[in-house]
Amino acid sequence: MIRTPLRPLARILDARQKGENPDAIERENLRLRHEQMRDKARTRAEGRLLVLGVVFLCAFMLIGARMGLLAASQPVEPRAQATGASIVASRADIVDRKGRILATNMETHSLYAHPHQMIEPKRAARELARIFPDLNEERLIKDFTGERKFLWVRKKLSPEQLQAVHDIGEPGLLFGPREMRLYPNGSIAAHVLGGAGFGREGVDAAEVVGRAGVEQFFDEELRDPARNGAPLELSLDLGVQAASERVLLAGMRLLNAKGAASVLMDVRTGEVISIVSLPDFDPNDRPAPPVQGNPSDSPLFNRAVQGVYELGSTFKIFAAAQALELGLAAPNTMINTSLPLKIGGHTIGEFNRKDYGTISVEEIIVKSSNRGTGRLALNIGAERQQAFLKSLGFFDPTPFEITEAKGGKPLLPSRWTDLSTVTISYGHGLSATPLHLAAGYAAIANGGHVVKPTLLKQSAPQTGPRVMRPEVARAARVMLRKVVTEGTASFGEVPGYFVGGKTGTADKPKERGGGYHKDKVIATFAAMFPAHDPKYVLVVALDEPVETSGDTPRRTAGWTAVPVAAQMIERVAPLLGLRPEREPGQVSGVTLISQ
Repeated sequence: MIRTPLRPLARILDARQKGENPDAIERENLRLRHEQMRDKARTRAEGRLLVLGVVFLCAFMLIGARMGLLAASQPVEPRAQATGASIVASRADIVDRKGRILATNMETHSLYAHPHQMIEPKRAARELARIFPDLNEERLIKDFTGERKFLWVRKKLSPEQLQAVHDIGEPGLLFGPREMRLYPNGSIAAHVLGGAGFGREGVDAAEVVGRAGVEQFFDEELRDPARNGAPLELSLDLGVQAASERVLLAGMRLLNAKGAASVLMDVRTGEVISIVSLPDFDPNDRPAPPVQGNPSDSPLFNRAVQGVYELGSTFKIFAAAQALELGLAAPNTMINTSLPLKIGGHTIGEFNRKDYGTISVEEIIVKSSNRGTGRLALNIGAERQQAFLKSLGFFDPTPFEITEAKGGKPLLPSRWTDLSTVTISYGHGLSATPLHLAAGYAAIANGGHVVKPTLLKQSAPQTGPRVMRPEVARAARVMLRKVVTEGTASFGEVPGYFVGGKTGTADKPKERGGGYHKDKVIATFAAMFPAHDPKYVLVVALDEPVETSGDTPRRTAGWTAVPVAAQMIERVAPLLGLRPEREPGQVSGVTLISQ
């Protein structure tokens, strides 16, 4: 840039010749230069103000547009978000079929310590041991006065405990917010829900993860933010579940049983309305798994889906139904049960050495004849028997939506001989769970379709493969009804509900050395109601029951499991919306048009 000097030599010389003051030329040039600088700065400032004004105008237009958009939209409650948090603590609720809460979340706090910030560590240890009696005061003092910079004191605090710790006034004791899983109904449906615990943990959040049951089976779904808080809806009915547990517990105690299980299933949808295993536990305080002894002795053991038992004579109806389906017999076909039945060097006998003589297939079921069922099974053959039981689901674990169900795999004979064919026909030599048995009876109850037991609420019936014709299923139901009215399950009658079912009493196998106990049984009653138009199947199983009201102890299912099941049906049927009614055929002169 070329700058004009303030005192140009030519002008200075000319001014001196003319007698003028040269300083005036410098002052004039300085004034002109300052005016140019001022004009240039003003132009630059005006440009900046113009740009700034445009920016402010755009910002106000953007804010105005956003305000207008919000004004025109529906109001939404704001939610706090922690975009940088790596631990997802939220978990969806679990509800029953009517929307009642089975599992939910509760806001609570954890307690942790920074020992280096403590003023009176020994006093803090003493006060904490007073508030939490399970804490060791000496251990706390050692931790608080040692080199540790951080330690957990308590993962969960009640509001009362929180206030008590706060009152200690120790700055080194700190609280962290978190959510914990709460089961407001206590032990009700404990084996179904399973329980939850903490996964990854931080001082400001903790990951709640499922430990067992549906909590573990549906863990990813329950923690999925895409659900937007939608609850997991189960097929259970909380009222029916509570009533079933109460009746079964009373029966177990009255009969001095070691344990008990029950399954109530909708025969058309496969929905499990209630499922009970006793003894149980409180999922709010889930006990630790056993490290020694028999796992079935633990309250965590789910007898309904993990307990694999020989279910005794409840299997006889499957042999009779298959014989009818194959055309090998009819309900009135006569079978000689008096002749000795020897298979593989073993003689098949009857309970209490009874001799029923020549009786019909229907009477075989009503009287519960081992030899009669065995002869039907021999006519069916091993291959066809296997195929039929496999189609009913007795070869694989049930597809039930809890983690423990995969452990309930039926125990099958290593070699399916003729002896296996006969013994399995009356419930020995093949072990399955009460849930397997309920699914098998549901196929008879719904007219011949296989249904898979499910714990999720269904909107329509299942249409599984057909394993028997409707008329065969109907004939089987007539037999089961007569077992209650004329046979071994006479204590199972509930006025107005027309129960049909089959008893089963199986000796318990010895844990060591082989063979069976003489005074320990699994007593089972598999029922359906009402028998002429079944809606539900109920299976009740008792482990080592003893009825002692008579002169001699009685262990058979007719004296143990059947009365408990009848009491349960009487309690839950009204809760299911079933009204007592007259059985078809009881009223003379009236024709039944529809059911």
